Amino acid sequence: MKKHNYEIKVEWTGNEGNGTLNYRSYNRSHKIIGDGKYTEIKGSSDPAFLGDKTKYNPEDLFISSLSACHMLFYLHLCSVHKIIVIEYVDKATGIMVETEDGSGKFTEVTLNPKVKITDAKMIKQANELHEKANKLCFIANSCNFKIGHNPNTIVD
Repeated sequence: MKKHNYEIKVEWTGNEGNGTLNYRSYNRSHKIIGDGKYTEIKGSSDPAFLGDKTKYNPEDLFISSLSACHMLFYLHLCSVHKIIVIEYVDKATGIMVETEDGSGKFTEVTLNPKVKITDAKMIKQANELHEKANKLCFIANSCNFKIGHNPNTIVD
């Protein structure tokens, strides 16, 4: 078994002078920084929790992590099976349920990849590879709910 270690820095940038004096006294802005990464990610909380809608929130990043991990495994599997993918776009969706005590959890994420390939004879196999990609995806394997897939494969 190989072990991989990851380190990321999250820095709160939202102190507006009074710190966390009360729920409305501070900004939810933060930045995500990785050593050697080209750029930082500007983040906030969801607007439902007084966040900045123009910045990514943890829920956005969670869904994007699932989508990106799936895509990378899918592209790998297509290359192994000689399916030439020329375009891949996923509009992933998720549902998070908030409980009365303020906690919550995702109960559902659905990936909706639109994949463009070069050979019409490979469409069936290209669609089937999403299931295998899901089984290999590190992020999906870390979730306690099923990830849905609605692939749409077309030929260019």
